[in-house]
Amino acid sequence: MKIMITGAAGFIGSQLAYRLWKDNHDLILIDNFSYGKWDNLEFPDHSFKKEIIKMDIRDKEGIASLLKAGDVDYIYNIAGIAPLPDCQSDPVEAISVNTMGLVNILENARLYGVKKVIQASTNAMYENEEEFPTVENNFKVPTLIYPNTKYCAERFAESYAKTYGMNITCLRFANVYGPHIDCLRKQPPFVAYMIKELYYNRVPIFHSNGEQRRDYIYVDDLIDLAIKVQDSEGFDCVNVSSNINYSVNEMYEIAQKIMGKNIKAEYASDKHYWEKYPDLYKGKFTIKDAILEHEINKYSLCDNSYAKEKYGWVPKVSMEEGLKRVIEAECKLLESIDNGEVK
Repeated sequence: MKIMITGAAGFIGSQLAYRLWKDNHDLILIDNFSYGKWDNLEFPDHSFKKEIIKMDIRDKEGIASLLKAGDVDYIYNIAGIAPLPDCQSDPVEAISVNTMGLVNILENARLYGVKKVIQASTNAMYENEEEFPTVENNFKVPTLIYPNTKYCAERFAESYAKTYGMNITCLRFANVYGPHIDCLRKQPPFVAYMIKELYYNRVPIFHSNGEQRRDYIYVDDLIDLAIKVQDSEGFDCVNVSSNINYSVNEMYEIAQKIMGKNIKAEYASDKHYWEKYPDLYKGKFTIKDAILEHEINKYSLCDNSYAKEKYGWVPKVSMEEGLKRVIEAECKLLESIDNGEVK
C-alpha cells in the first residue's frame, strides 16, 4: 500500500513512518520542519532523511501533486501545532495549520480518491469535562485555542465524510510519550521536561502541587491503534488512552527511581505557567488566571472501551516500562547534544 504521512519528522509521525516502513509499505513523507527535527528521521536500520519532502500541508498545489496519480491509499495527517501556549500566542497560525491544513488534505483526498484519512486529534477537547472517564460522543465544547482548532477540524472531517461518503477517523490522543519526544521545545511536554532536568541534575519546577492527574499513552500503543483503524468506514472518533492516569508526583517518583536520582522538585504558582510566552500577558485583555489554573489542575481520564470493542485494541506498555524506554532514548540524545554530535 502507498501511505502519506504528514508531520513525518515529528515525534509521532516519525515513529509511525518507521513502523509502516518495517511493514513494507510505500511511503510519502512530508514535513515543513517548523516543529519536526532531522534527528527524528534516523533509526538504527534506516534513515528517512533522503526520502522526506519539505512541504506545508496548506500547500494546495504541492499536496495535489503528490496525490494526483490516484495511488495513495491512506493519509495520516499528524502535522500540526500542538503546544497549547504556541497556539494561544498565535491563534491565526494555529487555526490555519491545524484546521485549514486538514481541510486542504481532505479536499485533495476527495479529488484524487484516497481510501481513508486518519486525523491526529486530541483529548484536550475534553478540557471542560466533569464526568470521568470521558467518552467520545458526549463532551462540552473546549475553551482554549488548541483544542478548538482540533474540534473544528473534526467538524470539517465529519462534513466531508457525510457530504462525499469519505472514510475518515479522528484519533483523540491522550498525552503521548515515547522515544523522540521533544525535550528541546521552548516549553517541553512534561515527560520530556522532567527527564531533561533530572539528566542535568537540576531541580525541576512543577506548577500547582503536583497532584494533578493526566492519562497517557505510549507511542507504540498509539501506532497499533492507528493501523487498526485503516479499514473502518464512514466517520469515526476514537479515544487513544491507556484509561489509567498518573499524577505529576507519581511520574516524577518513577522517573527518579529509574534514573537513580534523588532531587526534590519545587512548585511554582499557576500564574507563571506560561511565563515564557509574554505576549499572552500583553494587551488590554490578558489571559485569565483562572484559565491557567484550570489548565494546570485539570483532571483527565479517557474511556478506551470503544477502541477495545470496535478494533480489538489493547494498550500493552506500562508506565514504568514506557518511561524506562523514553529515559534511555532521551539521555542518549542529550549526551549526543553535549558531545556536539547533534545540533
